[in-house]
Amino acid sequence: MKKWQEIIHHTTFRYIDHTKEKYFHNVSNTALTSFAIDDALSTSVSLAKSPPSMRLWVHPKTIVLGIPDARLPYVDEGVKLLRSHGYQVIVRNSGGLAVALDEGVLNLSLVLPGVKHLSIHECYEAMVSFIQYMLRDITNEIEAYEISESYCPGDYDLSINGKKFAGISQRRVRDGAAIQIYLDIEGNSHERATLIRQFYDISLKGEETKFTYPTVNPNVMESLSNLTGHHLTVPDMIGRVLSTLQELGEVVEMPFSEDELDEFTKRYEQMVKRNEKIVKMQEEA
Repeated sequence: MKKWQEIIHHTTFRYIDHTKEKYFHNVSNTALTSFAIDDALSTSVSLAKSPPSMRLWVHPKTIVLGIPDARLPYVDEGVKLLRSHGYQVIVRNSGGLAVALDEGVLNLSLVLPGVKHLSIHECYEAMVSFIQYMLRDITNEIEAYEISESYCPGDYDLSINGKKFAGISQRRVRDGAAIQIYLDIEGNSHERATLIRQFYDISLKGEETKFTYPTVNPNVMESLSNLTGHHLTVPDMIGRVLSTLQELGEVVEMPFSEDELDEFTKRYEQMVKRNEKIVKMQEEA
């Protein structure tokens, strides 16, 4: 697996902390907003209107479904279950399957240009090496391979001793890519995974489907705090992300340009349209 410096040759990074502030005055601060922002940033970075960017985001009690999840035979009943536990439900535009977000989960979006010359694997490897480097003083046991019984399993699941604490997806727009990772920092990982397992149980009801959905085992998922034995918090990790970026290059903060806001508006409307059916299910739940 390649290291960060073998893949990323940029020396300036735009830093965007969206973990606390409301993004824009005219839209709600939801995961729909986050995915639209990443698309807008990917476009801007692709056109060299922005440096490569690292964006941090957190959302309260949200289940982010993958596109295949929206095709589950009884997804309406699954959504009703998630709503009964106080979760908002959205369908994302990047790869992967259902993921649980809350205040103990930190999301990072690394937005890179020039990805026509970078393989999908190299982009994933850049994020993996960033996380390993960022946590090198705490652990050297982070591995990247599929944890098949986790939710949203993938080749670049991050785990310690076989227990997953992070998953990565990727979204490419023009010649830019947003490599998105969720980091389970603190909180009840077992409870999150149990809810996702119940979602699949009720949404499938044992029916055979062309797509193979995961059989989630909550025992293969754990928070980074529990896995390392260090009391880590989301604010701790935010500080680590920034300091690691500063080690790797110059960090700048920039307001969103008019072009970026226009692109965001277009992408947000696309996300809203993509989620019309799920929104209706939640209204009827």
